[in-house]
Amino acid sequence: MVYQIYPRSFKDSNDDGIGDLPGIISKLDYLAGLGVSAIWLSPVYTSPMIDFGYDVADYTAIDPVFGTMADMDRLIAEAHARDIKVILDLVFNHTSDQHEWFKASRSSRDNPKRDWYIWRDAAEDGELPNNWLSVFGGPAWEFDPHTQQYYMHSFAKQQPDLNWQNPEVRAAAKQVMRFWLERDVDGFRMDAVNWYAKDPLFRNDPPNPEYDPQHDSPYDGLLHYNSRDHAEIYDCIRVLTDVLEAYDERFMLIEADFDTPLDVDSYFDFYDRIDTRVAAPFNFIDLYLPWNAQSFRSFIDSFQAGLKPGRTPIYTAANHDRSRLATRIGTDATKPAAVLFLTLPGATAMYYGQEIGMEDVSIPDGAVRDKLEKRPGSTERGRDPERTPMQWSAEHYAGFSTHKPWLPVGPNYQVCNVAAESADPASLLNLYKKLFALRASSNVIKKGDYQPLNLMNSDLFGFTREYRGDKLAIVINFSHTDTIACPVSGNIILSTCDQGNTRAELQPLEARIVQINA
Repeated sequence: MVYQIYPRSFKDSNDDGIGDLPGIISKLDYLAGLGVSAIWLSPVYTSPMIDFGYDVADYTAIDPVFGTMADMDRLIAEAHARDIKVILDLVFNHTSDQHEWFKASRSSRDNPKRDWYIWRDAAEDGELPNNWLSVFGGPAWEFDPHTQQYYMHSFAKQQPDLNWQNPEVRAAAKQVMRFWLERDVDGFRMDAVNWYAKDPLFRNDPPNPEYDPQHDSPYDGLLHYNSRDHAEIYDCIRVLTDVLEAYDERFMLIEADFDTPLDVDSYFDFYDRIDTRVAAPFNFIDLYLPWNAQSFRSFIDSFQAGLKPGRTPIYTAANHDRSRLATRIGTDATKPAAVLFLTLPGATAMYYGQEIGMEDVSIPDGAVRDKLEKRPGSTERGRDPERTPMQWSAEHYAGFSTHKPWLPVGPNYQVCNVAAESADPASLLNLYKKLFALRASSNVIKKGDYQPLNLMNSDLFGFTREYRGDKLAIVINFSHTDTIACPVSGNIILSTCDQGNTRAELQPLEARIVQINA
């Protein structure tokens, strides 16, 4: 189980309203008690924070807002003492425009680092080099008046893209990885890898024939066949996995977010082309599914059926860029969702606060921080709502800090918090603890084969996990209103309904784990 921490929002130790590394250290016992086996930290490197750390100015230094390198070393040591691995976010598609590499690159056309980034002349008609777009809005090109060329940025203009066709860039990325691996980091989450490889001919992206300007982002107006996802991406990834192979028990989680997000074949192709001994892609399909049995059944059954032996599925229900799980599916569905995600094969990544049912928080106009929402003319929802402070207690500012936090605390913090849910045996938090404990102790869940259950009800989704003669059935009633006969019988290991359920029936939104005879 990988637990993602957004450091700015996890725990503030020095009362400046921003979470930090000592704050994370102070909560390692909580994470160990929950049953977390690995933590993934969003970037804590030196950064001007245009994109809150995803614009890196120095890959081998800690930004003072989060603490010091000594704090990071202590975090790694303290986590390891609790059998918790530490995974760092690495952002290699781009840097900050304040990184020394880019400062050198933009200083002159003949600087040795000029080709570390993607520079182009204007088109013959004097317009932009091509029609490529920035995810954050507008063209992906910014004119530099000093050197009279455009540089490419797939995201904010302060985040120039590195040129992954340059062997020196690849060597520098490898050196950054070795720096952290030598400090006993257990692995990395690789950000935005789909943008590493662009069309070397810089051809225009074609228009998207299904684009709906009334509902879609302007970025979706093009099919990004040339500005990202070129075949060389797998050569780039191989550069990174080659580094990991020289170290014992290290692993890389890859953010692979495809233009066709519901296409499982894209993931199979990705697995086919990477070293699956040391790397695997996050599966983001869960982030797009509506809460109904048919959607989850179709996706999970087909995905599991297509996975080849030795390939690790990594399911995820939320992250720092997507609406929180409780907001997407409703708070009443968070318990069956917990059972689903923690009984699937492979690894599961969860976002901080998911275990207590934190929801998106409405951010007043004056408190918006996310550049995605703040850009001129933007009508898009920003990412602040899912990045608000962790709700630890009913104390002021939810126990996150004694100072006004950088983002508002959720309005339900007095009832939705770790302290309150720890004291409630029927809480979502205590369900997660039971599921973590079961996952840790059960070889069936850790290693068992997955088989779909053919359930003759459109509101039911179920599957079995079997290992060396032991067999568990997981059955979920997705209906909010209907009681349904349970299609499997046996010893009930766990149920999300302690009141009113019988062995014969599944209550609305009940998830059940049943021991059955193999």
